[in-house]
Amino acid sequence: MTSTEPSGRSSHRPGFGRPVASPSWATVGPGSEAPPARRVRLAILDDHEVLLDSLSSWINVNAYDFDLVLTAHTWLQLVHSDNFPTDLVFLDFQLKEPVSIEARVRTCRAAGAKVVVLSSLDTRESRERALEAGASAFLSKTLPMREVMDAARQVMGVARDNSPQRDWRPLPAGAANQTRPKLSAGEAEAFRLYVSGFSTNEVAAQMNVQYETAKTFLRRVREKYAKANRPASKKSELIRRAAEDGYLQ
Repeated sequence: MTSTEPSGRSSHRPGFGRPVASPSWATVGPGSEAPPARRVRLAILDDHEVLLDSLSSWINVNAYDFDLVLTAHTWLQLVHSDNFPTDLVFLDFQLKEPVSIEARVRTCRAAGAKVVVLSSLDTRESRERALEAGASAFLSKTLPMREVMDAARQVMGVARDNSPQRDWRPLPAGAANQTRPKLSAGEAEAFRLYVSGFSTNEVAAQMNVQYETAKTFLRRVREKYAKANRPASKKSELIRRAAEDGYLQ
């Protein structure tokens, strides 16, 4: 079965036609094999402001083959921008807006952009919804950014980047000598999942522990940062601490 794009070209829906080899950590749909002649124009839609800033910072420093020309917090910001459509769009699956993921993916595809869906809700249903709507890949937000961008390169037919990761987010002024709290394995894992976009309930499910256990892990993380005179009472502050200490990769 095929679907017809506005340009008149016929494109195969996920599951039909030529498949793209999928890494074990991602679900990848049909992609282009022809390498682009220029940098890939990229847009990101995510309503998590601090996470969006972190993604943008990493890409600007570490992914020179991508030109991040558009970041948006809302669907209307994205589609009304003069820079839309781009070659590729990263879409947040769980955007807190009434527009469905299917509608968002199909609109981007109709405009000529490929789509990679990023989600903290990695379920079979959410993956199938995104891919059946026409997304080229469905990736978990818990993946390191290098793996996310390698999947994006595969979608766009760009050679994998093997250069070492650069320091992408300098510490704020005066932070160079700040103490990094020593976290237990459970605290570090709960911290990493939470700042990647998972709720406390979802952190517990991912770690296969009780809700109260996950909540305790996160409380201890906040307490340890507070003792180091590094505020972490708010989620936005936790995400900044994670970025500073390498938990956001």
